[in-house]
Amino acid sequence: MHAPEAAVALDALGHPARIAVYRTLVRAGDDGLAIGQLQDRVAGMPRSTLAHHLGKLVDAELVTQRKHGTSVISTANYARMNEVIAYLTDECCIDADRP
Repeated sequence: MHAPEAAVALDALGHPARIAVYRTLVRAGDDGLAIGQLQDRVAGMPRSTLAHHLGKLVDAELVTQRKHGTSVISTANYARMNEVIAYLTDECCIDADRP
């Protein structure tokens, strides 16, 4: 991952509502949640607001969506999440002994 990609992902997470949505999807596991289920779990966020925030998370590749019958299932993209975390932590303390 490069800095511009990390910046997009971190920007997408830079809103309290999006963090709530994302954490809810992370907790849901690989099965994900239908939009209605997700809406119920994030304190009844209006559907249009939820769609806006999900769109930002999808654009940042932190969330994937798939059709299941008439429902749209949203799932946390764990690989992308791990890439972002690794980008932030892989070089931890690398310059600690540098003068």
